[in-house]
Parts: sequence; structure tokens; C-alpha cells
Amino acid sequence: MSTYVLVHGAWHSGRCWERVTPLLTAAGHRVSAPSLTGSGDRAHLLGPEVGLDTHVDDVVRTILDGDLTDVVLVGHSYAGLVVSSAANRVPDRIARLVYLDAMVPLDGESAADVLPVTQDLIDLALKSESGWRVPPPPEMPPPAGLFGVTDPADLAWLRSMLCDQPVRSLQQPVRLDDPAAAAIPRSYVHCTGVPTGFARRPVPAIQPNGTPARVRELATGHDAMITTPDALARLLLTLD
Repeated sequence: MSTYVLVHGAWHSGRCWERVTPLLTAAGHRVSAPSLTGSGDRAHLLGPEVGLDTHVDDVVRTILDGDLTDVVLVGHSYAGLVVSSAANRVPDRIARLVYLDAMVPLDGESAADVLPVTQDLIDLALKSESGWRVPPPPEMPPPAGLFGVTDPADLAWLRSMLCDQPVRSLQQPVRLDDPAAAAIPRSYVHCTGVPTGFARRPVPAIQPNGTPARVRELATGHDAMITTPDALARLLLTLD
């Protein structure tokens, strides 16, 4: 039995994993999909002081409070930053890091460093009336849709969970200063339906632990947990 901790990306909540979680549990595994501070059932905690460090604390607390070990820590999109820093904090409890169409940072980098277009969102938030709220992006015509979601029923469900993202979460840098974290195996999953303008940083040929990197692909949009949960669950169950 493995323990999966599934961490959602910006604007989403832990509910986005509801189609994947039962597939993993049916295969005999333990699953946790927390909502980060300011989202989902914790939306009332959203404020300008909430940052990347807050979200890292959320994940570390989930792991420690549940006494979770041999964790397969999955980060989607922005949460690539979150899971990287969380693994740096508790490397002895992490069996594998999975970057699901996610930002893959180096030590000291912020979201804007990994994905420069993020700086535009930061600038807009700082100039806005609130000075810190980053609203979800607008829906685009198919096939881009909203995070790659185009089905009307799926869109309605997705919209029901979206909330503003605090700008501090996109400004704070990751901390990757524990050599033990570099030994953790990594897996990379790319969704091939991502629209133009969001070019990923290439995955280095060699992982930090010295083994060859392997990139898996899903033929879907960015929110694979919503559009292709079966395929995503099968992939997570077979990563090596």
C-alpha cells in the first residue's frame, strides 16, 4: 500500500481530485487531498499574508499530523513549488515526487522565475484595488477552455471550486537546501493539450538523484484530474 498526497494548483481546491481519489483507494492505497489555506473549505482564511510558505506548512502538517510515510507527493501546476519545498522539509517521509503539469523549481526560485508569464499576474494583482488578489483566468474558446476543461458539466463543477489566489504565493521563493531531498525519485507528467504561451521549462535529462529523468504524457488539457481521471490514476499507479 502506498500513501498518495495530492496537492492542487492555484485557484483550485482539494475537491478537484474527487474523481481520482476513489480510483486510488480502490487499488488499495491511502489518499489525502487537502485544500490549501484560502481555498475550498479553508477559503475563509484567504488573505494577503497567505503565501507559498503557508501552503508548504499545510502539506507538511498533513503529512506529520497523519504520521504519513512512504508518501507519493503529487503537485499539480503551481503546487510543483509547494511539494518541492514540502519534500525539503520532510524528505525522510517522501517516497516519490510527482510533478503533474507542474512548475519544477530550483532553490530560491519563485513562480515567476519558473513560468515568467506569472509576473504579469503578479503585476496586475499589485495594481488592483485589493493589492493582493489574483483572480482565476478567463475561460477561452475550445480547445483551451478553462484549464483545458471544455465540457459544460465539468466547467460548472470546476467553477464551483475556484477562488482567488494570494499574490504572495507567487512571489515567495522555494527553499531546497536539504541534500536528502535531492535523493527522492521524481516523476514528470506533461499534459499535451496545454495552449500556446505557457511553454514549460525543459526537464533536465538527469534527476537530482543522478538517475535519468522520464517524462510521461497525458493527451488532455491542464486539469487532467477532471478531464481524464481514469488515465491519470492508472499512470500514478504505474510510475517508477
